Amino acid sequence: MRVDVFTIFPSMFEEFLEFGVIGRGVEQGRFVVRVHDLRAGAGDPHRSVDDAPFGGGAGMVMMPEPLFNAVEQADPPRPLFLLGPAGRRFDQAIALELASGEGFSLLCGRYEGVDQRVRDHLVDDELSLGDFVLAGGEVGAMAVIEAVGRLVPGVLGNELSAAEDSFSDGLLEYPHYTRPAEFRDWPVPDVLLSGDHGRVERWRKAQSLARTVALRPDLVDARGGLSDEERSLLDEFGLS
Repeated sequence: MRVDVFTIFPSMFEEFLEFGVIGRGVEQGRFVVRVHDLRAGAGDPHRSVDDAPFGGGAGMVMMPEPLFNAVEQADPPRPLFLLGPAGRRFDQAIALELASGEGFSLLCGRYEGVDQRVRDHLVDDELSLGDFVLAGGEVGAMAVIEAVGRLVPGVLGNELSAAEDSFSDGLLEYPHYTRPAEFRDWPVPDVLLSGDHGRVERWRKAQSLARTVALRPDLVDARGGLSDEERSLLDEFGLS
């Protein structure tokens, strides 16, 4: 898989691409991330990428010419996504969709945004992390790369880790415990120490359901509510 990133701050990605699962995936060649400086597409000695908006108003707007030039020179994999507040809400379903392809690209906006012609004629779609404002798209791009990259086969040490993540089946993940079995009088649930793998699996599913009902009922509604089998599972562990 190849991911291209377009930004005016390419150095922001240097350490990000060296550590953790993303660094391991890049080192192993599971995927390639190419970071391009948008200023390379500028046509003036100052390498300008922004200008004042027509009609007046606060702030500066990213000009179309440097952005078009930088993208066209790189010939990046498509789709090309603009990171911005008007985009589709990025979620695990989109991450899975992108991970199943051969590559994609991310354009990081800055200032008050990009010239509308970039949206209309250069990018294929727009992604947003949520209803809040950041100074630019770089943090969002890193989030997308990590969410997608960890789903690429071979990147995680245990493939089940991705399969059991929160949102992988429309639910939040179950709680985790590790050693010691008791910490400050807070014990690990007995079921996890029982050795009964079938019961452990049912407990984890019940906990996942209960946690989602309590914290993200919208996710339960999106799945069409709880099935009779799921309600019985909650009853089994006293979580209904």
